[in-house]
Amino acid sequence: MHFDLYACFGRKNVNNKQRLLLLIVLLLLQPMANSQPVLVLNAVGQPPLNTSTKDGFIDEVVREAVSRIGYQLIINRLPAERALRNANNGLADGEMSRVKGIDKLYRNLIRIPEKLMDWEFVVLSKKPINLQQGWDSLANKTVAFIRGWKILEKNVPKNAAITKTRSSQQLFTLLKKDRADFIIFEHWGANHLIKQFRLDNVKPRLPALAKREMFIYLHKKHGILVSKLTQTLAEMKKDGSYDRLVIKHLTSPLKSN
Repeated sequence: MHFDLYACFGRKNVNNKQRLLLLIVLLLLQPMANSQPVLVLNAVGQPPLNTSTKDGFIDEVVREAVSRIGYQLIINRLPAERALRNANNGLADGEMSRVKGIDKLYRNLIRIPEKLMDWEFVVLSKKPINLQQGWDSLANKTVAFIRGWKILEKNVPKNAAITKTRSSQQLFTLLKKDRADFIIFEHWGANHLIKQFRLDNVKPRLPALAKREMFIYLHKKHGILVSKLTQTLAEMKKDGSYDRLVIKHLTSPLKSN
């Protein structure tokens, strides 16, 4: 049944008090009619990828993609493990950047097939380390990383002395105070945090342990948006808007394929 609030103002049998009430209802309903639907996505990256002011590379790429399909983006920052649980339980709408395969552990999440970018996972330390054996090079070493970074939880040798932290701040503090000999982090964010903590004697050790594609994940309740976001990200890479953000934030273009 359609109820025309505007027509009610002109009826003779509507008194001033009723008109005032109708006006209040109309004003309350107006923002709801005009507002965009919202997606709340969790972010785990550091500058220049995700920033506290929500204007990093990934922040801007995802915001543009979400906007193009008619949604407003709200970015939420939580500890990595809790963020995944919340997204899986529907308390958030998804994750902004996670490795492929997360949906096998968190069955309510659906991966957007078009990747956001590649992340390199590197060892950081004050002293050199030979990494020619890859993950196995960390056997019997004192190693720290962030809880909830599944690629690290899966691949760091079980015989390493492992410490898991809740945040990057805790992680880099361990290294600064010599409570861990080696930490593992994403390369872009590592460079930022080395400067923030003034760790002039700390270096990313190469080669990287792994290079992985990163993807947006949505809770299954938003399954209808998967194909739309996939297409939109692909269009951004074709029309130049993705590369403009790469140049703005990362200075050197990333391969889109």
